[in-house]
Amino acid sequence: MPELVTPKDSDWDHFWQKDKAKEASDVSWSKRRILKVIAPYVDPGKKALDAGCGSGFFSKYFIENGMATTAVDFSQGALDSTRQKTGNRARLQKAELLKDDLSKVLSGWFDVIFSDGLFEHFSPLEQDKILNNLRSVLNENGVIITFVPNCLSPWELIRPLYMPGIDEKPFTLKQLIDLSTRNHLEVIAHGGVNTLPFSVSPEGKIAEYFGMLLYTISKE
Repeated sequence: MPELVTPKDSDWDHFWQKDKAKEASDVSWSKRRILKVIAPYVDPGKKALDAGCGSGFFSKYFIENGMATTAVDFSQGALDSTRQKTGNRARLQKAELLKDDLSKVLSGWFDVIFSDGLFEHFSPLEQDKILNNLRSVLNENGVIITFVPNCLSPWELIRPLYMPGIDEKPFTLKQLIDLSTRNHLEVIAHGGVNTLPFSVSPEGKIAEYFGMLLYTISKE
C-alpha cells in the first residue's frame, strides 16, 4: 500500500484559489446535510473552533448563529478565503495541527470543535496526535464533530479529478469511531450523509455504508 503523502502548503493554496474552491463555499446539498447534523450543538454565546477551515463556509455558519468562532488552517489561501467569507468576523490562526500546540497558540476553550475533510490527509499516528491537540482546547461538556470521506462512496472514483495533488485515505465508519475511542473519547452520535448528490437522497443506515461523508460526534 503506498504511503500517504501529506499535501503541501502550495497544494492547498492552489486548491483554495481555484474556481472550484469558490464553488465549495456554496450551500450544496451535502453541506445542508452537514448543517442538519451539527445544528443541535450550535448555541449563541458559545465558542466554536473550525479546525482546517478551508473555504470558511462553516466558520460563517457558526458566526451567523451567534458563536464566537476561531478558524485554524496552515494554508494562507484557506485563511484568506475564510476572512472574506466571514467578513473578517472570525479570529484567524495560521497553525499546523501536527506541530503547533493549540493550547498555547489559542486562548481559552471551545464548546464545539468541528472539522470537515481534515483527518483523511494524515496517517493514523498523526490523526491521534491531531485529535489530542484538539482535545487540549475542548471545553468541559464540549463536543468534537468530525466529518471525513467514506472509502465506499462512488465519489472516491472521481475525487482525484477535482482535487489534484491532494492525497487522502478515506475511512470506514468503524475506523472513524475507532479514532475517537482509542483516544479516550465517547462517541455520542455517528452516521453518514449524502448517499446521492441530489436534493432527495436515502440516508439513515444506507448512508453509513455508501454516504459520501461519515461523521462522529464525541465528548470527553
